[in-house]
Amino acid sequence: MQASLFPDETPCAVAALSPDSRIRVGCAGWSLPRPLWPEFPAEGTHLQRYAARLNAVEINSSFYRPHQPATYARWAASVPDNFRFSVKLPRTITHQQRLADCAGLLDGFLAQACGLGEKLGCLLVQLPPSLAFDAARVRDFLRLLRTRHAGPVALEPRHASWFTGLAEPLLEDWQVGRVLADPVVHEAGRLPGGFAGLVYVRLHGSPRMYYSAYDPAVLDALVARLQLAATPDADVWCIFDNTAEGAAIEDALYTLHGLAVR
Repeated sequence: MQASLFPDETPCAVAALSPDSRIRVGCAGWSLPRPLWPEFPAEGTHLQRYAARLNAVEINSSFYRPHQPATYARWAASVPDNFRFSVKLPRTITHQQRLADCAGLLDGFLAQACGLGEKLGCLLVQLPPSLAFDAARVRDFLRLLRTRHAGPVALEPRHASWFTGLAEPLLEDWQVGRVLADPVVHEAGRLPGGFAGLVYVRLHGSPRMYYSAYDPAVLDALVARLQLAATPDADVWCIFDNTAEGAAIEDALYTLHGLAVR
């Protein structure tokens, strides 16, 4: 990730992080690398220990397999009241059906994820790189989704056609935030887009995706931009997906500390 991920021409003062800040920082999963265990409480499940320090997590396992509503409910019951989960839509919807003819699959997924109750903070829709923007298909899918779910939705497109400006009005109309994903593949994706009320940043590690940790200077710049993005009308999520060798937890803790001390 480059320091210009959130480009800004002029220096800006950064407001202090308030207790009711809408900035959520977490990882794609709650596995805790053993060297970082001293940073977390000694007792409890990995999720309970994780949630004692971080205020959000992204569930990616739902992309590959379903979970029972009781499993989601158990996870929700084990975290503090202010903790929130983001849940990734199954690949059967996004990659196999490619957003079409998926009402039954969507109903099944939502029936499971709603086991989180009020701790369901966001749905993540990650699209395959080959899925080009098709206004009719996207409109039909978002209409289907919005008749079933009114909460925050973040969409991560990866085909170049999504970054031409044609998709922006549609995402705005359905109040769907476009994910800012790092490494940035398309120049127009260097900023979040779509619905301004949701800023969702996914950091996969750079230069080696899923492995590389981020330089402190880059994280410092990220902290400043996250705070500027967190207006009273916007929820901000920052999720580290560089989990393969445990860098995500360390990067998330560094970012959270930076938010707290500014």
